[in-house]
Amino acid sequence: MMNQTIEIPSLDALPAVAGQVRAAVQGHPIICFEGEMGAGKTTFIKALCRSLGVQEEVSSPTFSLINEYRTAQNEPIYHFDFYRLNTPQEAEDIGALEYFDSGYLCLIEWPSRIEALLPPDRLLITLSVTGPSARELRIKN
Repeated sequence: MMNQTIEIPSLDALPAVAGQVRAAVQGHPIICFEGEMGAGKTTFIKALCRSLGVQEEVSSPTFSLINEYRTAQNEPIYHFDFYRLNTPQEAEDIGALEYFDSGYLCLIEWPSRIEALLPPDRLLITLSVTGPSARELRIKN
């Protein structure tokens, strides 16, 4: 069982922390991100995607529900934001289960909104605000 806490003192530390997290999450295709609004989930996902070689713009798929990026190895990364969902059925309607089963990296913001659909084998990353630009990041499975 993985249980790791990483302090992020400022935004400047994000690239280094993203590298640490990338190493820690190797082999876990489903990664859920929890944290209050403004805790930095999307900002951290941007840093993580950069560390995986994503060149294109990484932004929150708040309205589209899903964005797809490509790693340096040209593998897809799927970025979900389920904040605006009313029911898990809406995630099923966009084919979320097929994405989750794809074996490719799925980064999921607001996973609690689709809890019933999530596979049991997943990592949870929780971001907590500890200062104006400081955060605490917890990884657990």
